Amino acid sequence: QVQLVESGGGLVQAGGSLRLSCAASGSIAQLNTMGWYRQAPGKQREFVAHITSGGSTNYADSVKGRFTISRDNAKNTVYLQMNALKPADKAVYYCNLRFLVSGRLYWGQGTQVTVSS
Repeated sequence: QVQLVESGGGLVQAGGSLRLSCAASGSIAQLNTMGWYRQAPGKQREFVAHITSGGSTNYADSVKGRFTISRDNAKNTVYLQMNALKPADKAVYYCNLRFLVSGRLYWGQGTQVTVSS
């Protein structure tokens, strides 16, 4: 079983920055991809970014150039550095982990990000 715990959300003014963290624990000694999704009120959950065990990254167009995903494999932790935040970035941000061989997918409980204009 895998547990994911996010932290770092909060309230920030437009143009500001936040750094989200997601720590994974449990049986994770396998190739995996970790990523971030977000869900705004009344909207579907959407992809933000992901990073493979080897460090390859992919971003949603809406966050390219503003957000940076990284991971520390020794700590089993993934980060999302969010800069130049906009009110449109307001959402609950969820971390996930997917094992590449089995395809099993795990989600964290989410962390709220609020951006004031």
